[in-house]
Amino acid sequence: MKKQAGHRKHNVSDPELYVNCAQAIRNAHRDIEYFEQYGYGVNRLKAFKAMCDQFHQLPDDDEMVGDQMICTEKKNQAADKLRTAIRSLMTRVAMKFHDKTGRYRKFGTAKLGDMSDPQLLFCGRRVARVARAQVDFLADVGVNENVIQRVLNACTDFEKAMNIQQDKVHDRDIAVERRVDQGNKIYDELVVLCDIGKDIWAERDPVKYDQYCLYESNAEQKRVRKAKLAKTPQP
Repeated sequence: MKKQAGHRKHNVSDPELYVNCAQAIRNAHRDIEYFEQYGYGVNRLKAFKAMCDQFHQLPDDDEMVGDQMICTEKKNQAADKLRTAIRSLMTRVAMKFHDKTGRYRKFGTAKLGDMSDPQLLFCGRRVARVARAQVDFLADVGVNENVIQRVLNACTDFEKAMNIQQDKVHDRDIAVERRVDQGNKIYDELVVLCDIGKDIWAERDPVKYDQYCLYESNAEQKRVRKAKLAKTPQP
């Protein structure tokens, strides 16, 4: 069973999470004398920053999707080459056997254009196998080992392209899982840091207190700021 990616503990994007962490770390360095009173010192801040830098270096989904798309394009090109090789052989077969005969039907190419990738690969190998079994009957229409081998080579290339494409799909799943896990770790640390920061400034400085408040999104942060401005007496 395919492993599901972990649940994200935050609703902000990965870039926003990184920026929020970086800003919180700067604020904590500024207020380090107070943080040390909570046992949260410079070394822990450095470790937190290292976690954030590691998170920042992880490939994002656009990169992984791009790689996957490139491999899918190559796989589709290999599929087209396989279909071309099959059709070339079947053109010769049709010259010998009517498409309603059992000898033609054995090749199983009736729905070649609609086959899934596994079906197409299976079809290519079946075509080569059946052609070899009937090569004596098909020799006079140009079916020979070279024609058959062209189909088999196309099958090999197509299967390789399929495997590479599937590997990229799995790589993306792993990358998503890794980003979620790492993002949750730095978010947990961000919450701890901000809770300390709010406790430090709760009764000292409302502006600095607000700097440690976490918002689910920039839109929410803008709404909070707008509400505060609305409550501020105008001169």
